[in-house]
Amino acid sequence: MSAVLRQLDLLSDPAAAAACLDPFRRRLLGLLSAPGSATALAKEVDLPRQKVNYHLREMQRLGLVREVGTKQRRGCVERLVQATASHYVVSPEVFGTLSPDPASIKDRFSWAYLVALAARAIRELSVLRQRADSVRQPLPTFSMSVDIRFKDQQALHAFSEELTNHIAALSAKHHDERAEDGRFFRFFLGAHPAVTKSEGEARAEAAAATPAGNNHDALKEAYE
Repeated sequence: MSAVLRQLDLLSDPAAAAACLDPFRRRLLGLLSAPGSATALAKEVDLPRQKVNYHLREMQRLGLVREVGTKQRRGCVERLVQATASHYVVSPEVFGTLSPDPASIKDRFSWAYLVALAARAIRELSVLRQRADSVRQPLPTFSMSVDIRFKDQQALHAFSEELTNHIAALSAKHHDERAEDGRFFRFFLGAHPAVTKSEGEARAEAAAATPAGNNHDALKEAYE
């Protein structure tokens, strides 16, 4: 009766994205990793069954949940629904022309350019995943992630230069412009400092590093 959940679903429909941002519907999705009925969910969230059922039907219309079976309960037949995925990500294409475009950002070493590249990858993966699903074919991808602790900024620059040279050599070696049945793959590399502190620790560190003369509260008092 339980359906196989996708590990991840990319939401390109603005209405579906908005539904996931709604706190109540987001809670319902979290409860539907296993099949559930409106009656059972109503008890869980302490709301009338009719209201829960309305939200479930809207979420089903948006492709966030699907019907996976029925069960008998006190002479009635109850629908069982389940979330379509374990996790959801909003595709940047939801924002239309407001979505970041790498071509529009001049500084290739800025965080904005890295985010734009990542956004483009998510946007294109959303399209490719839908096309692969439509023909029931797997989507070939490659990814890797590694954390490296550099001694100093000079070591980071040396690593970046060496990596760039290796990538250039590999690209020249394996790229075949004349391969009629070949397929283009898009690779992108990015690096950023790893998040190693909690939000509280980061705030405390920032406050300790702020000179007394630049303290926000002091400046506020000076202007009020």
